[in-house]
Amino acid sequence: MRDHTKEKAMAGPRPVVMSGPSGAGKSTLLKKLLKEFDGVFGFSVSHTTRSPRPGEENGKDYHYVTREVMQAAIAKGEFIENAEFSGNMYGTSKAAVQAVQAKNLICILDIDMQGVKNIKRTDLNPIYVSIQPPSMETLEKRLRDRKTESEESLQKRLRAAKVDMEISKEPGLFDVLIINDDLDLAYGKLKDALLEEIQKVRDTNKS
Repeated sequence: MRDHTKEKAMAGPRPVVMSGPSGAGKSTLLKKLLKEFDGVFGFSVSHTTRSPRPGEENGKDYHYVTREVMQAAIAKGEFIENAEFSGNMYGTSKAAVQAVQAKNLICILDIDMQGVKNIKRTDLNPIYVSIQPPSMETLEKRLRDRKTESEESLQKRLRAAKVDMEISKEPGLFDVLIINDDLDLAYGKLKDALLEEIQKVRDTNKS
């Protein structure tokens, strides 16, 4: 007898995993996508062990949990990816993605390269999209133009980006690799990659 629980577990539109270094233009492309396709995409609410900042709401900004609770859930296989930054744990649970899929929305996951490899080991079956800058020089210029980074932080981001760009070339890791040199062309490629799934969501909403 075939095990249908796995297939059923991730019912709904296929999520989209978007990955790429800081400064590659992911958020700009996402803004365009959300504006053009209103009511098609959704974001999952991540878990974190850090304390809420003023104005943040549990269940809306993050699911705030203790380290013990989160580690236990990870051990049970309830998370599709998790990582640690500055002493705090962050992660995406299967339930958080399912909550978006249950609303017939395409769940967008902005995930780093380590997370992408973790997701490959799950039954999520997303569309993997990598957004990359045309070159390290362009990326450095974009990050410097933001004027939000200290030199140390900038160098750290650039080192991470270099690794990111190399890994993204691995055959079969991503379904679509977009070099964001020209924003309109990059957006066209992103849209083409997701059009079939977008259409499915719209058709379901009509019926």
